[in-house]
Amino acid sequence: MTVRLTTLCDNLAGSVGYVAEWGLSILVQYKDEAVLLDTGGTDSVIRNAIQNGINLNQITRIVLSHGHKDHTGGLRHLLQILDAKRQVILHPEAWASKYASRAEPVGSEMHYIGIPYSKEELEHLGAKFTLSREPVWITDEIVVTGEVPLQTSFESIDKNLFVKIEGEYQMDTVPDDQALVVKTSKGLVVILGCAHHGMINTLQHAQKITGEERVHAVVGGTHLFRAGPDQLEQTIAALEEFNVAHIGVSHCTGMPASMALMQHFKDRFFFNHVGKVMEF
Repeated sequence: MTVRLTTLCDNLAGSVGYVAEWGLSILVQYKDEAVLLDTGGTDSVIRNAIQNGINLNQITRIVLSHGHKDHTGGLRHLLQILDAKRQVILHPEAWASKYASRAEPVGSEMHYIGIPYSKEELEHLGAKFTLSREPVWITDEIVVTGEVPLQTSFESIDKNLFVKIEGEYQMDTVPDDQALVVKTSKGLVVILGCAHHGMINTLQHAQKITGEERVHAVVGGTHLFRAGPDQLEQTIAALEEFNVAHIGVSHCTGMPASMALMQHFKDRFFFNHVGKVMEF
């Protein structure tokens, strides 16, 4: 049995007719489940699904990797066209009032980047929210990681992310960052949203909660677009230790990091983009 991944939102479009935007959404199909990880920032998921001939009503549930609007902004559009209510799995801190500082010094020019809709509005449209800090097992083989511990010495949280609490800005450690994992006969297929807690930390956590040491594939946003040479070198070394067979990066990876991964992993590497369909 194969895992089928279809990218419905990403920064890059793979061919004519698809819509690209800064965001991410990947449809994960395995056996009887069709889980949508993230919803992009606007209605791009719907438009790209139509282009790809995909009926979004096959979605059995939705997982939100974290509470940033480029991963959650499309949820309202999606709920409006679905034929029934859907379970939406997310960390409770995804509802925090999230901001990013986009100027120097850090802490100036705050921009709201959180979920752009109220919980009540989305529930009215058919969302049945499951809030959990711990792993959520969808089936015996599909799991949402829950909180990812920070363990490596070379991965860290961006310093320009904040939450607004009682009118004051505080550093956001992004505890809501999580991923989706499918346990297969060849090892784990790990689908990343943004990997704010680090791609390697996420893979290590996936191994721990599943009891499976083999990592067959990792796909999605790796948050390496700000990584320096040392972090890239240590990330590549760690991926080699995992002996990952397929590495497909997109969204927040950035071109320099993507090129470094491509040059090192060669045919084990692929660009993930809107319209890309992969089976593992």
